[in-house]
Amino acid sequence: MTQTRLDVLAIGNAVVDIIADCDDAFLEAERLTKGMMRLIDADEAVRLYDHMGPAREISGGSAGNTAAGIAALGGKAGFVGQVAPDQLGEFYRHDLTATGVEFTTAATDFGVPTGRVMVLVTPDGHRTMNTFLGAAQHLPVAALDETQIEGAAILYLEGYLWDPETPRFAMVKAIDVARRAGRRVAFTLSDSFCIDRHRDGFNGLIDGGRIDILFANEAEIVMLAGEVDFDSAVAAVADRVETLVVTRSEKGAIAVSDGERAQVAAEPVDRVVDTTGAGDLFAAGFLAGQTQGRSLEDSLRIGAIAAAEIISHYGARPEADLKALVAARLG
Repeated sequence: MTQTRLDVLAIGNAVVDIIADCDDAFLEAERLTKGMMRLIDADEAVRLYDHMGPAREISGGSAGNTAAGIAALGGKAGFVGQVAPDQLGEFYRHDLTATGVEFTTAATDFGVPTGRVMVLVTPDGHRTMNTFLGAAQHLPVAALDETQIEGAAILYLEGYLWDPETPRFAMVKAIDVARRAGRRVAFTLSDSFCIDRHRDGFNGLIDGGRIDILFANEAEIVMLAGEVDFDSAVAAVADRVETLVVTRSEKGAIAVSDGERAQVAAEPVDRVVDTTGAGDLFAAGFLAGQTQGRSLEDSLRIGAIAAAEIISHYGARPEADLKALVAARLG
């Protein structure tokens, strides 16, 4: 096996997060379900943006957030995603590479602008996401750099990108390249709506031995397994992957790997400000721990530390020094 150059190469939707405060009355007026994610078209993206209050812009997307988190933890991360040759695309590239993430996918004009997510955050910290995928959903197989994939210890894929057909083909190709090179493949289920639409496809990847590390939250693992309770769902899935990681919000997280089970409590947070990126940063912490050769429990704890830092402020970029936080708590 050749030596790796990157710890993790993440593939996902290249979308700009546009984050604004709102109250429950605004969500009701817009007929939005609190805490949910919906896909919208370009016209709705413009309309909703016009109605939102002052906003912050961050290079986002689930896998992009995870890559940035790994870089913040001192790891070597890369990202593959599609942006358009427009102002938001230029912003996305600059903002993500400024975190230390390698992002070399060329901007391409597919006749649609760079994607964006309008994230509406209520005072209780819940976020309601309105996603216009734009150019992100056109990531082609041709955009992949096979040498880059072969040089990453772990290939990390987000379930959100499985929805459009074109990037799905790219992800399948990336898995093929990674597995031929003897690399590990990690996959996050992303959202219950992704499972509802692609349960058979996700289970096919798992049962085909194409996923080594599977990330899910409590609701997602129950839905994937088709079970009625959490413990039954974990038992149904754990034997089908090398490593299963499940986050449980304030109840912490568990991981099961080759018969070993580890569990950690959630890290204490004085106040939950914005849950955007919590799962993404948890994945970053766990993957960072794994690439550092740490134990299952320590990897979970790093994930919990990173997630707790993220939900204590707005946006999915760390404001504290994650490496210092981990060193102080784990050594």
